[in-house]
Formats: sequence, structure tokens, C-alpha cells
Amino acid sequence: MEKQSYGEIHDCVIKQRISPQRRKDKVYIGCGAGFGGDRPMAALKLLKRVKELNYIVLECLAERTLAERYQAMVSGGYGYDSNISEWMSLLLPLAVERGTCIITNMGAMDPIGAQEKVLEIASGLGLCVSVAVAHEAFVNESGSGSWREKPTNMEGGISTYLGAAPIVECLEKYQPNVIITSRVADAALFLAPMVYELGWNWDDLELLAQGSLAGHLLECGCQLTGGYFMHPADKHRNLSFTHLLDLSLPYAEISFSGEVFVMKAEGSGGVLNFSTCAEQLLYEVGDPSAYITPDVVIDFRGVSFQSLSSSKVLCIGAKPSAHPVPDKLLQLVPKDCGWKGWGEISYGGYECVERAKAAEFLVRSWMEEVFPGVSRCVLSYIIGLNSLKATSIDNYPPTPRAIEDIRLRMDGLFKEKKLAEQLAKEFTALYTNGPAGGGGISTGIKKEIVLEKQLVGREHIFWQIGAKQTKAGKSKCYEDGTKDLVLHEPALPPSVQEDVHSSSLDCSVADTGLSAAPLGQNIPLYSIAHSRAGDKGNDLNFSIIPHFPQDVEKLKLVITPQWVKGVVSVLLNASPEAVDETKKWVDEHVKVEIYEVEGIHSLNIVVQNILDGGVNCSRRIDRHGKAISDLILCQPVVLPP
Repeated sequence: MEKQSYGEIHDCVIKQRISPQRRKDKVYIGCGAGFGGDRPMAALKLLKRVKELNYIVLECLAERTLAERYQAMVSGGYGYDSNISEWMSLLLPLAVERGTCIITNMGAMDPIGAQEKVLEIASGLGLCVSVAVAHEAFVNESGSGSWREKPTNMEGGISTYLGAAPIVECLEKYQPNVIITSRVADAALFLAPMVYELGWNWDDLELLAQGSLAGHLLECGCQLTGGYFMHPADKHRNLSFTHLLDLSLPYAEISFSGEVFVMKAEGSGGVLNFSTCAEQLLYEVGDPSAYITPDVVIDFRGVSFQSLSSSKVLCIGAKPSAHPVPDKLLQLVPKDCGWKGWGEISYGGYECVERAKAAEFLVRSWMEEVFPGVSRCVLSYIIGLNSLKATSIDNYPPTPRAIEDIRLRMDGLFKEKKLAEQLAKEFTALYTNGPAGGGGISTGIKKEIVLEKQLVGREHIFWQIGAKQTKAGKSKCYEDGTKDLVLHEPALPPSVQEDVHSSSLDCSVADTGLSAAPLGQNIPLYSIAHSRAGDKGNDLNFSIIPHFPQDVEKLKLVITPQWVKGVVSVLLNASPEAVDETKKWVDEHVKVEIYEVEGIHSLNIVVQNILDGGVNCSRRIDRHGKAISDLILCQPVVLPP
């Protein structure tokens, strides 16, 4: 294993590339992972099926996973994603054989540690590879970098969203087989190889906008190709189960002129069409006229999609915003937010809900005996009844159907560890002191942190690159492993192939014609539109995408800030004593912003301060707020004539 080769430290002020070379007329970039829990086998299938791939990106880092890596590192564990061993063992042999470069942010808090692990895996496989790192660097007052032989690069757990420039520098200097990064903006992971291969420069803002659109769509993984899309209650999304078998991860063809096609492997399952692209376009973008990335601020309002086949969609219309170059970068700073304590217990049969209410009453009362006033820190809900709306049990309306199988969960966030431990103890006491028939108790405690956000001038943020290479001949381990992988690749049954190709969901644009929804009648929003929800910190972001473009004008009259506030107010997890003050709190703290996206005839809605503090400290069972989209779609609406 060779000694690390380090590049100089750079600040993040945008500097034009000197005489950039166009290496290709078009580049093919695939998404191998859309989040940390994605499927390595799906990435391998994409590599095998799409032989023209030049790059495959493993996007595995989010605020939740970054916080987890920081906590693990502080506790003496890995600061990088330990799953990198499985991914690289599976993908490296074929990627090296094909000449496909792997780019990943699995380095998280410790890219150098991840690099060493990948080199170790490559040596074991008998592969000669170059593994580069691109990460944030910290500079002391004298101007020298805080570099050590085995650095923990994220000082104090602070990490900044970097852009594409460090990866481009890696490609220019090392032409590596693998690039491992710290926190790089998701779209920038994909934009970097476009800039490098197609000869773009940092002032080619129109091209950067289109390239970032491609990256924004690709980083969603299988959600772009039919994952997280099928819904039996919606005839426009009612895919058969077999459509979900053998989903293809997406990839894109990007030309030097900025033409973008997103694709899935021919003959694969899932669906790629206007609707899947529209959902992912608006996912967590906030204001679509100014989607901020470190490289360019993009205006998505004019974006539209045209299906050219069941496996290929043309993406057009991304433009640089009115203020296209961000002068500050987003930085995340870890901060303790207390101790989480929780407990769950199941009840079934007659009056199981009443027994769950009794159990909740007892645990709250026992907590108050020991620590008066602490009960207000506890959120209670019943899984199978009201867990997604997360209202107080006593304030939830009676269910219209018989409930015979439920699970009580109580979740508290406390300043002190002893309070979380007390909740777990009191909850366990339900076995002998609670109502009849309770079983399956589980409890736990965990220290939680939040990642506070701040904007920092580009000139104050620094990055550095480096590379190591390992040299070895091919080994029996490598050859036999590849053979086994080929033999065990599952084939799609003929019936599924027919089902996929005969899909009625491969529409080229949003459905056209007259509105399918009757006017002046009380109907569920489901029958008019589909939606996707996500989170940004403590804010909820959801889309309303009509099945028929004409309906957006009528929906604009219905989906008002006041309507949205009325719908989402049930998400506020106030204690039983504070429920009466919910409306006042909503009026004072919850802000609703509604944006129209003309290119896809849709609405994008942002609701601030509604997610119980955000994913890293929320007491809700759905910490990200993803299930809220269906709660929105269940709402009755009346379209005006």
C-alpha cells in the first residue's frame, strides 16, 4: 500500500477552471444508492445491466446518518459508514473490470478511515485500485491545515456541505477507481463527473443547473423508478406487486450541451414516467425558484418531463435562479438535545384501546410521583389508531371500526438521563401493575443530538484531497467471487416482463383532457392528485401533483395556507394539558409557504416548525414526516365550478 498523496488545501471560493478539457461528448452516471439503507445487490444489477456506465454514485449520507456517525465516533466507533465494507466487496470487482468510477459520501465524519477500509478490501480481492478522498479541512490561525497521520477531519463534529469542486480536483489529479467524501451536497456528487468529463466551467450556469437537476433526480435512487410510488387506492399509481420486483436504480445520460435523459435498465421492473419524476423533482426542495446547492442556485419552476419510452425520460427546463451563485455554505453543528426514553406494549381484543389509555394514565401518574411536571415531556400514541397523526389519545375522535390489535407507545425527550431511565422503568411495571392482557413490552433509552444549521462564508470553509493506491495481482478470491455473483443473479420471470412492458402508467406527460374530478362535490384529494412528503430540519415539505394539469388552477383556490394549517395542526404533539392552546401556537409559530411549479402544473408546500424538532430528536414514530403525504391526500376537498 502506497503512502498517501495529498493535495494542497483550498478554500471554497469559486475559481474558474483553467482551459477545461472536454473528454467526452456525453457521460453516463448511475445511482447505486439513494440512502444509507439501500440495497447493494440493486447497485450490482445496475452495473451488470448498463455496461456504458462511467460512474456510479453511492449517496448514503443524511442528517440522521451524519448524527449517528458523529455519536459513534465520539463513543470510539467508526466515523464512516461501516456498511462500506459490504458495498465495496460486492461492487469493486466489476467496477474495476468495467472502468466505472465509484463516488460515495460514506466517508461521513472520517473519510480517511473509510479509505483505509476500502484499500484493505481491495487488497483482499486482489485488485489494484486507487482510492481518493475529498473532504473538509480545518485551518488554524496560522493558515496551516490541521493534518495528522490519521485525522478525524470533522473537528467537534462540525461538517459543511461542500460542492463538486473537490471531486473534480480528485478526478483531474488522480483518475481514481473510488472517491470517498465527507459531507458533499447530494446533487454535487453527480455534478462533479459531468463537469470533469464534459469540459464545463463554474460559470456555465445553464449547464450546471441542468446537471444539478440530473443529480437531484438521480440521488433519489429507486424512488425515481417506481419505488415508494405504488398505491392501491390511486388508479394512477396502482402498480401490481410484480412491478416492484426487480426495481432498477436510475442512471442518466448527460451531454456536453446540457441535455439530460434519466433512464432505468431495459426490461426491469418499476416505472419511470412524468409522475415519478415530478414527485422527486419537488422532494425537499423548499422554494422551487431558488433550490440552493453549493455550486449553483437553481430555478425548477420551468422544468418538465417527456417520456421517450418506458425506460427513458427527457428532462428540460432547469435554469439558474436570479441570484445563481451562493456566497455562503450550509454548515451543521452538533448539539446535545437530551435523552430519549420510550416504551411500547400491545393490547388486543375487547376494549383494547381503553386499556391502552389506562396504561398511559398510569405511567404518566407514576412519573409525576417521582419527578413532578416531567409528564409534559412525554408523547403518547396508539399504533394502529393514531400514531401517524400523533395527537393526544384523549383528543382523538372515535374510530369508525372495531380495533382489536393495537400497541401503545410512550416517547419522552428529557434533559437528564435519569428521567429517560425512569420512563423505561415505569413502563416495564405495567406487566404487574397495569390493565389486563398487555404484552410484548419493549423499552429503551438513547442520547440524542441535533445538527444545528448555520451559513458560513465560502472563504472560511476549506477542503483537501488525497489518494492512496494498492497494487496486487488478480487472485482466486476475486475470480471465484465474480463467478458466484453471476450465477446467483435472479432473473425476472416472463410474466413479470410482460406485465412491466404492458404498463398503462408509462405516460409521456401528465394526463390531459377534462378534469377527472367532479366539481362542487366533497371528494378526497386522492382522486385529484398525488403527493410526496419530506423533511428539512423541523420543516415539512410536501407536493400536490394533479393527475390532470387543468386541475391545478382549481386546487390553488382550495390549498391555501389556512387550509394547510388546519390539516397539519393535528401533528402538533402537545401534552394533554396544552391541547387547547394548539390553535394559538399554530397561528404564532407555524408558517405555510405555497409555491406553484408551472412546468409540471403542481404545488409545493413548506410548513415550518411542525416536525417536533426534526428527525434527530422527534418523538414521533414517523420522524421524517413521510407518511404525512397520505394524511394530506385523505382530506376531503370541493373543487369550485
